[in-house]
Amino acid sequence: MLVVEPDELIRQLLCAWLTEAGYAVEAQAPSGQIRRAKPDLVILNVPRAKGFQAAVDSLSERYSGPILAISAQFRRGLGASAAVARRLGVRRVLPKPFTREELLQAVTDSLDMGDAPR
Repeated sequence: MLVVEPDELIRQLLCAWLTEAGYAVEAQAPSGQIRRAKPDLVILNVPRAKGFQAAVDSLSERYSGPILAISAQFRRGLGASAAVARRLGVRRVLPKPFTREELLQAVTDSLDMGDAPR
């Protein structure tokens, strides 16, 4: 699993939560290169709505696997919408702030979707 998050403290927290849940996790700032050949899932934070599509497109060019998007730009009612995720080209969206349990459920849901189209 790859976590792409600009804030170092949040990146560390996400990695701790995911590692405690049994996931192998790699983390990087958005400008970094994907080091793992094919992570099972990419968790991508996009802080600004305008930059969201460019970030997803850039990541999709380098890696074709599922993406779980996290952002404070998403709203609670919007975050659960499969239609919003499809429109954005990601497997799932999760609004910030979120709890450990919400993150782990979103990860499980994203991985359980198998080969569902993004």
